Amino acid sequence: MTLPAPQASPTANLSSATGTARVRRIRASLLALALLGAALAAGIVPRLHAKAALAVHSAEATATVVSTVRPASAPAVQELTLPGDVRAFQDAPVYARVNGYLRRWYADIGTPVRQGQLLAEIDAPEVSDQLRQARADEAIAAANYALARSTAERWQDLLKSRSVAQQDTDQKVADMQAKAATLASARSNTARLAQLASYTQIRSPFDGVVTARNVDTGALIDAGSAGGPGRELFHLSAGERLRVYVQVPQDASGIVGPQMQAWLTLPQFPGQRFPATVARNAGAIDHVTRSLRVELDVDNAGGRILPGAYAEAHLSAPRTRAGMDLPANTLMFRAQGTCVAVVGADGKLAIRTVTIGRDFGSHVEITEGLRGGEQVVVNPGDGLLAGDVVRLAGKAR
Repeated sequence: MTLPAPQASPTANLSSATGTARVRRIRASLLALALLGAALAAGIVPRLHAKAALAVHSAEATATVVSTVRPASAPAVQELTLPGDVRAFQDAPVYARVNGYLRRWYADIGTPVRQGQLLAEIDAPEVSDQLRQARADEAIAAANYALARSTAERWQDLLKSRSVAQQDTDQKVADMQAKAATLASARSNTARLAQLASYTQIRSPFDGVVTARNVDTGALIDAGSAGGPGRELFHLSAGERLRVYVQVPQDASGIVGPQMQAWLTLPQFPGQRFPATVARNAGAIDHVTRSLRVELDVDNAGGRILPGAYAEAHLSAPRTRAGMDLPANTLMFRAQGTCVAVVGADGKLAIRTVTIGRDFGSHVEITEGLRGGEQVVVNPGDGLLAGDVVRLAGKAR
């Protein structure tokens, strides 16, 4: 016989239904929260990324664009290129020593002349007349001296026999000596005027070339006897050897020494070099230019280089200290001294104080402050400060 199944109580059924509903509500709430979180994440996260990207883009857009250069190691041999003034080894103006008129000239510009060669003749009649008078005075003085000497000799012979007094004899001897002095003076005056008369012939003082002739036949010649400057008649130049003068800056004066080899370049001879040797220097720095005057000697036997030309002198010497070579337009001058702006790996600027070894004009030698490999800003503005963010020219944003 089968027993009937037990029936659940109404209270138990109600509790079960209530629990199931609560679970469903919790699940629905969690699902809603999850959907809300997903919606918020989908809207906020892209906005945050966009905001960060916009900030980066704005920072890059407002960053100063700069060009940079990396310092190069200075070469082991340092070279100096300096302007030079070419001069003849011997160069002299020729003046007259007597007044008169130019009778004739024998050498024009460009004429090679030898030492002692006649260049011109001056007509000076006053000097000729004075010379003739001096010779006549010398003849008179010679005759007076001869008479005084013979008289003194006779009186000395008479004195031996006591025929004349000692005092009278002494007077005759003194008169002879006075006449001798007068004769010597006359001879000296004659020699002076003869020398002056020889100056009517203008002769070359050395072997060279006439570079200027400033007078012509019949011109009045003033030797400066009136107190004014004399007139230059000719100008001579000896160009077989040349002197080239250069001004070496003070910071490079220590590397230039005697017998140092150099070479010249001239614009009229492109691509050609002319050897030269440092002969001497002034031994002192000019207080105005702060440079050392140096003389180079050049052999110009062929006469290709003309005195008065412009040349560039090139001097080379081993470098005595290590350094970095940097363009001059990278330098900044601040209160702390000479500086450069260096771009770091993070794009930020660092201001470094540097020490300049030598200034070559377009570039400088840096002896302290750089290690090499840095990115140094070219043409830095005054507004650049340490820590500024910059962007390299040509780098994509």
